[in-house]
Amino acid sequence: MVNYYFIGMIYEGIVILVALPLLILSLRNYIRVRHRLALLLFLILLSYLCSITSSWLAKVLRVSLNIDYIIYADVPDPNTPISWILLRISHFRISYVFITIAICLTYLFKVKIFEEEFNLVKKNIIIGFTIFNLIFSLFIFQKGNVLFDVLIFFFVLILMNMVYIPFLLNAIKAYKSTDHPGFRKSFLSLSIMSVSYILVLFCLLVDRIYIFFGHYGFTIFYFLAWIFVIIGIFSTYFGYLRLDIK
Repeated sequence: MVNYYFIGMIYEGIVILVALPLLILSLRNYIRVRHRLALLLFLILLSYLCSITSSWLAKVLRVSLNIDYIIYADVPDPNTPISWILLRISHFRISYVFITIAICLTYLFKVKIFEEEFNLVKKNIIIGFTIFNLIFSLFIFQKGNVLFDVLIFFFVLILMNMVYIPFLLNAIKAYKSTDHPGFRKSFLSLSIMSVSYILVLFCLLVDRIYIFFGHYGFTIFYFLAWIFVIIGIFSTYFGYLRLDIK
C-alpha cells in the first residue's frame, strides 16, 4: 500500500529546501537596508515557510512516530498540553495560523508599497477577521471532524481574497501606469504573487473537500498547492527587489 504521508513528507521537504535560500536572502537584505518593507517581506516569507514546515511536521508525526491518538481517529485525546499541540500540528491548524499571519502582513505590505493611507474600516475588518481565524484555527477543533477543517480553509480563503485581490488589482494598475521596465517587471511579479497565493488556498480547499467526501486526500490539488507556494515566494521576493526601495 502506498504511504501517501511519506510521499507528502518528502515532497514538502523539497519545497522547504527550495524556499529556504530565499528566506535567508530576504533576511540579509533587511539587515543591509533596514527598511520596513524589507522587514515585512522577510516576515511574510518566514510565515509561509513556517506554514510549510508545520505541514511537513504533520507528515513526520504520522510517518515516524507511533502516536495512536494522532494516527487513529477512534483513539481518544489524552488531553495533555503536548497532545493539544501535536493534534493541531497533525491536523494542519498551526499551518493555518501561519498562513493567516502571512496574509495580515501582506495587507500591511500592500498599504506600504502602494503608498496608501489606511482605510480604518477595512483595517478593522482585516484585523478582526485575522483574529477570528487565529482563534478558530487553534480552539474550534474536534478530532475527526473534517467539517471544521473545511470551514477554516474557507475562512482563510476569504481573508486571502480580501487582501490579495485588491493587491492584484493595484499591481496590475501600477503595471499599466508605468513605462519603467524594472517597475513593470516588479508589478508583474507582484501580480503573479497574488494569483499564486490565492490558488494555494483554493487547491488546498479542494483537496480538503475531497477528504470530506471520503477521499484519502493527496489529490493533484495538494501537489499543485505547494508549487504555487514556491511561485508565490519567488515572485514576492523578486517583485520587491526590482522596486529597489531604500
